Amino acid sequence: MKKYLLLPLFLLMAGVAANAQRYAIIDTKYILGKIPEYKEANTKLEEMADAWQKEIDLMQSELDKMYRQLDGERAMLTPELLKKREDEIFNKEKAVRDLQRRRFGFEGDYFRKKQELVKPIQDKVYNAVQKLATERMYDFILDKSEGITVIFADPKLDKSDDVLKILGVKL
Repeated sequence: MKKYLLLPLFLLMAGVAANAQRYAIIDTKYILGKIPEYKEANTKLEEMADAWQKEIDLMQSELDKMYRQLDGERAMLTPELLKKREDEIFNKEKAVRDLQRRRFGFEGDYFRKKQELVKPIQDKVYNAVQKLATERMYDFILDKSEGITVIFADPKLDKSDDVLKILGVKL
């Protein structure tokens, strides 16, 4: 009698195990950090950003100098000259803000350059992850680097090195 009760229970458990979802965890920050092209793109991007920031800092220091000069000469200026200087300062402030926005604002030069340099590499990683998922029949793959927080992950589930192998990156 016990055999007859255990058999359906065993079959039920086997069915549940067969329907279990397969998943893996990767770390895209780790993967991207191992790809030489990504490192080069980031270095290039940082150099551009530094140059742009120096340009903005130079304009800002000129603006600060204009403020100091105006403060020192305010008492000696006629109302017309004072108004002219204030307008110059206002225009310089606007130019600095516009340059900051053009360089670092949403869809500014930095954003566009990052899309140009980094997105193709990210797309390669995404395609490698898709290939890994289809080859190994994973139902889903979690990225533990940003956004989705994984409090605990069994290290044997981390397939980041496998993605790097597919990309041909030596470890």
